[in-house]
Amino acid sequence: MIEARDLGRVFGATRALDDISFRMEKGRVLCLLGHNGAGKSTLVSILATVLPPTNGTARIAGFDVVRQARDVRRHIGLTGQFAAVDESLTGRANLLLVARLLGAGKKEAAARAEQLLDMFALTEAADRTARTYSGGMRRRLDLASSFVGRPQVLFLDEPTTGLDPVSRNALWDLVRTMVGAGTTVLLTTQYLEEAEQLADRVMVLARGRCVADGSVAQLKEQLGGSTVRATLADPGATAAALTALRTAGLDPSPGEPAGTVTAAVEGSIGLAAAVRAFDSAGVGITGISLSEPTLDDVYLALAEQRTGVPVPS
Repeated sequence: MIEARDLGRVFGATRALDDISFRMEKGRVLCLLGHNGAGKSTLVSILATVLPPTNGTARIAGFDVVRQARDVRRHIGLTGQFAAVDESLTGRANLLLVARLLGAGKKEAAARAEQLLDMFALTEAADRTARTYSGGMRRRLDLASSFVGRPQVLFLDEPTTGLDPVSRNALWDLVRTMVGAGTTVLLTTQYLEEAEQLADRVMVLARGRCVADGSVAQLKEQLGGSTVRATLADPGATAAALTALRTAGLDPSPGEPAGTVTAAVEGSIGLAAAVRAFDSAGVGITGISLSEPTLDDVYLALAEQRTGVPVPS
């Protein structure tokens, strides 16, 4: 449903997108993860026919984004980073307008508007002008507009910015429902939890380049194993704890706050080894935990490793 080959975009002396290539099948979610300026929105703009590429080609549902832009737009939905609704119209009228522009008849447009107002919890406010909506409500109305045409491919550019946790979870459920019905979704986000919740595949962008590509689990594997963190009963026993872990073949280090120690391990076997080491050395602990690297850890490590420059926060 989405295919890009050596896709690039230059703005003056700045190369915003550097030869990106990928394919995405029907009914899947691809998450573009990256800092501000990484190239996420530029890539979405090219794929959605908003911006022409400087080099390379892209096809959506089989249509070329440059030569067949009108056909592409018939098959996609797009929600940008900021709500784009007509504030002088009611919520219902906004959705009716989009439906009619997409070619729906009056009855079909009205039915679709009612369905979406219900899906996005806007029924009670349907006949109020959008200028009276809260920021979260305007965001939901904007998102509902992108669903009007039942798109085969849906582009969501940081869609949950400004949404409260309840609205964010509701949007995630809607995305899952659409994907279950066969819609392909390309999602950009800076929320690591969002990528973990929704993505079948994650592409990490840094300075216009793809620095990693795979499932969340695959990306975590690239960073390494798990980490044991132990809280000592006596913070003064840190040196003894470090020695005990080294004796067990681990490579520990003092943690934060004081009185904790950490060590990279290979799963639960390493956790058991750490517990035995503390027990043998007579080092008391009040707690011990095993954690996997987070997607945040993965992004920062891979982006900096493969570009050679610290990634801005």
